[in-house]
Amino acid sequence: MKDKNQNGIWPFTLDTVHSYAYQENIFTPQECEKIIKLGKAQKLKNAKLQDRIDKTIRNNKVSWIYPSSQNNHWIFSRITGCIMNLNLKFFNFDLFGFTEGFQFTNYTAPAQYYDSHTDRGLNTQVRKLSFSLLLNNPETFSGGELCIQESTKKFKIPNHKQGSLIAFPSFILHNVTPVTKGERNSLVGWITGPNFK
Repeated sequence: MKDKNQNGIWPFTLDTVHSYAYQENIFTPQECEKIIKLGKAQKLKNAKLQDRIDKTIRNNKVSWIYPSSQNNHWIFSRITGCIMNLNLKFFNFDLFGFTEGFQFTNYTAPAQYYDSHTDRGLNTQVRKLSFSLLLNNPETFSGGELCIQESTKKFKIPNHKQGSLIAFPSFILHNVTPVTKGERNSLVGWITGPNFK
């Protein structure tokens, strides 16, 4: 246990785990379009909550992208480098890496959304960091804003631009507001690690 300093105050260390961090321009607009085509080329299915569909909580479609194809390796390589950098600067979590594919998510008007949730996995290793990468220009849709909840307040993630990646601890409540015009496409994933201790 640390001793009090000369002023009789405990020398507490500030918790340096941030609520979120972001990096812009992970992919160019042209690369984002390539990923959108790749995601849509898979069969889009209604998104599930673990093992069931519940559109009162989550209403959107998804497909999966895996690194097994050399055509997809560049996506995983780019995102891995970004996540390692953000983790070192803002979270400093003990991580294993990606143990799941990336989820291509498609929200369309009117009103597809994902209510408040955390990213706990089903039959997976512990998800420690989540990321969301916006693939289309935000000027092409309305609504569909990524929000993070701290305490009882939600706030919209600023600077969420095409090709930008937002990373945040997987245990933080977050949601995507209803899309009211156009469609929102994103790539999401989870980085696992050993149990928190």
